[in-house]
Amino acid sequence: MANKDRVLVYSDDPKDRKILDGSLQKEQAAAAQAQLIASNSFVAVFRIEKNGRGGKIVTVLDKLPGQDEFLKDLTKEFKTKCGVGGSYKVQDTVGVIEIQGDNRVKMKKILDGRNIKYKGV
Repeated sequence: MANKDRVLVYSDDPKDRKILDGSLQKEQAAAAQAQLIASNSFVAVFRIEKNGRGGKIVTVLDKLPGQDEFLKDLTKEFKTKCGVGGSYKVQDTVGVIEIQGDNRVKMKKILDGRNIKYKGV
């Protein structure tokens, strides 16, 4: 008999422990992100920013899946092929890559090579 008005407080069962400590939701979110990356069913958004950076231009690639390994590899490829610095961060399961300078043309070629859709500037 399943009662929806009852709350699980303590259990020794490993499956229940995952529910209690929140790792089950993290695992499900990670699996969903991996499936999203494998299917390339997302659209990255280009943006050029200059505010708050001392007048320097930064190319921002937004709306990427928030999986650290994917963002790390893509950022490294951008940095090496563009010959500039950059970083990535995850904000609420959405990945953002910032690359120094206006490197949209080179970055678009890299995204085309990986079959990643993009839009923006």
